[in-house]
Amino acid sequence: MNNHVKTSMNYRRASLFFLGILTLIAVGATLKITAQVFLPFIIAVLLTFVLEPLVTFLVKLKIPRPIAAIAIVLLVGVGVYVLGLILFNSLKTIVSLYPKYEARFTEIYETIAIAFDLSYDEHETLFNNLWNELNIRTKIQAFAFRFSESFISFLRDVMMVVLFIVFLLLEIGHFRKRAEIAFEKVLHGGISSMIESVVIQITRYLSIKFFLSLATGAAVGIALRLIGLDFPLVWAVIVFILNFIPTLGSIAAGIGVILFSIVQFYPEPGPIMATIIIMLSANFVIGNILEPKIQGDHLGLSPFVILVSLLGWGWLWGFAGLILAVPMTVIVKIICEQTPGLEPVSIMLGSYKAAAGSSEEES
Repeated sequence: MNNHVKTSMNYRRASLFFLGILTLIAVGATLKITAQVFLPFIIAVLLTFVLEPLVTFLVKLKIPRPIAAIAIVLLVGVGVYVLGLILFNSLKTIVSLYPKYEARFTEIYETIAIAFDLSYDEHETLFNNLWNELNIRTKIQAFAFRFSESFISFLRDVMMVVLFIVFLLLEIGHFRKRAEIAFEKVLHGGISSMIESVVIQITRYLSIKFFLSLATGAAVGIALRLIGLDFPLVWAVIVFILNFIPTLGSIAAGIGVILFSIVQFYPEPGPIMATIIIMLSANFVIGNILEPKIQGDHLGLSPFVILVSLLGWGWLWGFAGLILAVPMTVIVKIICEQTPGLEPVSIMLGSYKAAAGSSEEES
């Protein structure tokens, strides 16, 4: 009888394990297929978490919630517009200064052409050499077509995100109560506590990440301007955006800035070394000292899990997935904490310190 019970229990565990794997694959496929609709909604939800305290503050000042929500969204829109205007003007400056860099790029291409036995006509411009060697006409046409499609898709997604944010800010007050009534018998911890944990952790993470990324971008931009690197404002914005991607983003931004400094300053070693020191110092001080100290262990995620989440969410949603990887993994972890039977998944996603802390509290 005992053997029969053990066999039955093992069979159920194996069935649940394989069912979980199939469910995970099905959810991943669904998120991949429905990314065009689902991704703007997820972005809007996360931004709503960040903007809700501002709306609540205005409501406390006796401003009606609809007016407060629209005012906050318009304020964010103005900020995004100003940022886009800065990048557009910087792009025009880059185009105007292209002749300055053509000679340097020509030298680099000549070296590569000699090393790899590519055709090179010293009487032609760099663009004409690349045109003849790499069949750039077809690639430029394909790129222009893809860019136009991507830009139209981007504008559509922005409009969807804005609409989602406005309606979510209007509904979030009643949503918690409805969710509590709907799931009170399903989640042992209560839906309100789960939503509160999600809102607190995601808001904290995104807020701290925003201000630290802003500080990193500003510090890098000022330092690069002092050493004379061209387009410091553009590099500051790139550093600000990529810093939202844990570890990999700061590495990519640093490599880009350093390579550009080599193109601009070579063969002068001083400015190049100064650029390397600036990027390493900014990433080390802010990324490895200030951020862990401010952020603390509130996320409770394993560093390995963060890297795996970057791969998984990046594959699902591309660049947006890399930025959303940590918040989405935190949400999954919190849901697993509050759902009976999924507590082990939450423990495996978390850090050892978080798991040990929860174990000590239970004992």
